[in-house]
Amino acid sequence: MRAFLDNLRLALGTFLGNPLRSLLTLLGIVIGVATVITMMGLIEGLRMKVNKDLGRMGAHTFQVTKWPAGGFGRINWAKYAKRPDIGMDDVHAIMESCPSVGVVAPTDDDGGQKVATATAETRPSVRVFGTQTNYMVTSGLTVQSGRFFNEVEALDGRSVVVLGTDVADVLFPGMDPVGHEVRIKGRPFRVIGVLQRRGSMLGMFSLDNQVMMPLRIFQQLYGKNRSLDVDVQAREPALFQKAQDEVATLLRRRRGVSSDMPNDFEMHTNESVTASFNQLSVVITIAGIGVCLLSLVVGGIGILNIMLVSVMERTKEIGVRKALGAKRRRILGQFATEAVLLALMGGALGVGLGFGLVFLADWVLRFPMFVPPWAVALALAMSCGVGLLFGIYPAARAAKLDPVEAMRAD
Repeated sequence: MRAFLDNLRLALGTFLGNPLRSLLTLLGIVIGVATVITMMGLIEGLRMKVNKDLGRMGAHTFQVTKWPAGGFGRINWAKYAKRPDIGMDDVHAIMESCPSVGVVAPTDDDGGQKVATATAETRPSVRVFGTQTNYMVTSGLTVQSGRFFNEVEALDGRSVVVLGTDVADVLFPGMDPVGHEVRIKGRPFRVIGVLQRRGSMLGMFSLDNQVMMPLRIFQQLYGKNRSLDVDVQAREPALFQKAQDEVATLLRRRRGVSSDMPNDFEMHTNESVTASFNQLSVVITIAGIGVCLLSLVVGGIGILNIMLVSVMERTKEIGVRKALGAKRRRILGQFATEAVLLALMGGALGVGLGFGLVFLADWVLRFPMFVPPWAVALALAMSCGVGLLFGIYPAARAAKLDPVEAMRAD
């Protein structure tokens, strides 16, 4: 233990004796570790945000769509475009032929829309949804003021809407929108409710910049030749998997999908969408660690060079120590400790820089980030490993010096 403390003291003395040279040597390690910390903070923050934001559907609810959910990774959209649309006949078949299904809510939507009053207008960024009354059950939405449209209004396709809070704030600042009129695509609608505020999705776009209307009136505005998304809720949690199996079997039979072919529709739950993102995050994590390793190798080469220079500069000191009885393992331990300590200091600086970048991104982007402890431990361990790997050769070279020849060195 005493020998280790002596080696540690000598290593610190070497670092403090040449601080600028040491810092320049550690630049690669600092950049590599900071990259890992920043990327892990971003990915972990995204993962937590995804788990929260993608929990849109209600309890024991899944969704049937033509398109894959989430959009994570590379997707062949042309392949999915060839699939047949999901229509109201499919919705009615699910309601009539799947005994484990309790609630079904078809939806369609269109983005980039304007909503206006006589005195105000939103930007062309509002997403308009057409759905039925049951959507309140399957989506887990709640109404802040007023009410959602009822079954009669949905079946008749009446011109009523429920606003998201962002739309309500723009069109009716400081007042209750319920009972007022708005226009969408030039058509008048009566506001009957405002949804509870939900925040943003992944910190990128608002979930409150939307308008809900009956599906029938939506199809009059935007057309019927569009594929529907269908939210399906099982009668009870115990029937959740059975309900999925019944719906999948029904749709495969209706679409004529043979037993050896995959589904020509998508079925996903909150868990499946989250799993898709987690798969993508694993790839990003591996790529980040790869970048870190490259930077650490560059830093390791710097440590190798600086340690070789240090051995040359201290050749006479090594000779004197060996002449006074210092063993080879003591010399080896001293220089190996210096290399590891040098790399560890670079890792610590990188961790500090990484946390600073994470804090800055959190403040600028208003996006919650979290650096997992294992990422810090991994980064520091990799730094120490690089220091030991690239420092062992100079240390071994120092330990093998002949004391007589070493003391004669200039």
